[in-house]
Amino acid sequence: MKKYTEMQRKEDVVREWFHYDAEGVVLGRLAVEIAKKLMGKEKVSFTPHIDGGDYVVVTNVEKIAATGNKMKDKLYYRHSGFPGGISKRSLGEIIEKKPEDALMLAVKRMLPKNKLGREQLTRLRLFVGAEHGHVAQKPTKVEM
Repeated sequence: MKKYTEMQRKEDVVREWFHYDAEGVVLGRLAVEIAKKLMGKEKVSFTPHIDGGDYVVVTNVEKIAATGNKMKDKLYYRHSGFPGGISKRSLGEIIEKKPEDALMLAVKRMLPKNKLGREQLTRLRLFVGAEHGHVAQKPTKVEM
């Protein structure tokens, strides 16, 4: 019997593909599930300092839901770096103009804030509409 915990190596990582349909799913709940898949937290071989997560494909991003009045009350701020250069947009405005940004920001803020988190985020693929270009990878459909 081994007396130590085995650590995963990046050579031993096995990546899978998962497909989520965002139609009618609450933004935060979907973002949590995606972040777990990207980090590999649900795997037995999870190692915090190794990028052992999976690929995630999300379709119908424009049909994502939000609870309460978040579509008009939740605000996203950015700053240009110049004095008085702050601007804000509501969640509803973001979903109207570029719906991928709302989910991308939610997932990005749940990942580690370092090089590892940026690498994990590259495996997230978001699509407006029901079609996606990753049919050849045979992603596993995940129901929410």
